[in-house]
Amino acid sequence: MKLNTLALKDKRLFERFLNLSGHELSVYNFANIYIWKKLFQIKWQLIEGNLCVFFRDNTGCFLYLAPLGKKINLAFMVKVFNIMDRFNRNKEISRIENIEEKDLAFYRDAGYICRDKFRDYLCSRDELAGLKGNKFKSQRALFNYFIKHYKYEYLPFSWRQKKDCLKLYLEWMQEREGKRTDPVYRGMLLDSRAALEALLAGYPGLNVVGRVVKIKGEIKAFTFGFRLNKDTFCILYEITDLSLKGLSQFIFRKFCLELKDYKYINIMDDSGLANLRKVKLSYRPVKLISNYVITRKNVAEYR
Repeated sequence: MKLNTLALKDKRLFERFLNLSGHELSVYNFANIYIWKKLFQIKWQLIEGNLCVFFRDNTGCFLYLAPLGKKINLAFMVKVFNIMDRFNRNKEISRIENIEEKDLAFYRDAGYICRDKFRDYLCSRDELAGLKGNKFKSQRALFNYFIKHYKYEYLPFSWRQKKDCLKLYLEWMQEREGKRTDPVYRGMLLDSRAALEALLAGYPGLNVVGRVVKIKGEIKAFTFGFRLNKDTFCILYEITDLSLKGLSQFIFRKFCLELKDYKYINIMDDSGLANLRKVKLSYRPVKLISNYVITRKNVAEYR
C-alpha cells in the first residue's frame, strides 16, 4: 500500500476527519501534526474509511494518532500494525501514540498494552485572563511589574516577522542550554526549533494565531496557538526574552484575555520536565488530560 506524504494541501481533508468528534489532546490538530515534518517523514492513507497518520524516522514507524473515521475493529488494527511492521525490523517499535481516554476501552478489551504518556494541562480561560485571588498572586505581581517598568507594543504576528522570531528563539535556546547540560533536554530544544521553523514557513495556511511583544522596536516575545475544539484553545508556543522580568506572564495573560470565545486553554504537556511541570501546575489546571500509547502483547509471534 502506497502512503501519501503530508502537504499543506491536505489540511482540508485532515480537518474533516479531525472534526468528526471532539478531541481534548492538543495533538489532534492539523498544525500540530504538520510542524513535525522536519523531524519525521509524515505519511497518511485512508484505510477502510479511516484516516491513518504515520510518523517515520531512523528509529522506525508508528501511528501518531488513533485512526480517525469509522468504527474500527480487530481486523482493521491488524492491517494497520502490518503497515508499521513493514518499516520496523524491531516490531516492538510498532505502536499507536496519543490515544485519548474515550477510546481506551476498545484497545484494552482487544488485548493491547496501554501505557501512560505525558498528559496535557487544561486551564480555565477566565482564571488565566483574570489572575484573581491568592493562588495567582505571583503571576499577577510579575504581570504588573512588566507593565509598570516597560514601554511595549502587543501586536498581531506578521509573516514578515518570522526571521525575528527565529532569532529570538535561538537566543532563548542558548540561554536555556547554558543552564542545562542534559543532552536529552538539548535535543528537545533543537526539535522544538525545527518545529517552529516549519510552523513559520507554513503559517499563512495553518490557521494558527500569533502575537508578538515589541520593546524599542524589537520583538522580545511571541506566542502561537490554535483552536482545538469549540470550547478549547491551545497555546502551542510561548518564547520570551528571559532577561525581561514579567514578560512571560504578560504575553500569556494578554493572549488569554483575547480568547473570550473559549472556556478552556490547553497549555500542552510538560515533556516529563520537572521545572516545566511546576510552571504549568502553577496555573492551576482544572484537568490533566490523559494520554496513552498502545502496543501489542506477544510481539515475538510477529517476527
